[in-house]
Amino acid sequence: MGKKPRGRERLVQCDACGRRIPKDKSVTIDSVTVYDTEFKGLTEEEKQNEVRTVVYGSKTYCISCAKHRRIFEKKKQQLQRKNKKDFEF
Repeated sequence: MGKKPRGRERLVQCDACGRRIPKDKSVTIDSVTVYDTEFKGLTEEEKQNEVRTVVYGSKTYCISCAKHRRIFEKKKQQLQRKNKKDFEF
C-alpha cells in the first residue's frame, strides 16, 4: 500500500444529487448500452447489414447516493448477503 499523493484531489459531481466530492471518494459505475433496430420483417441478409449503436457511459456517485442505490455497501454487509444466498435452496 503506497502513500496517497499530496495536495488537493480533483472534484467531481455526483450524478444523483449534484454534490461535489473528491474523485478518490466517489464511486464510479461503467455501463454499456447497445441500440439496434427491430428485426421484425427483415430478411437474414438485411439483419447482417444492420448497424448497431453502442454507447459507453459512466456514472459517478457520492458515497451516500451509492449506498442508497445499493451500489456500494460495507464489506461486512456484502459478505453477509453473499453467505445468505449461498445457504438458500
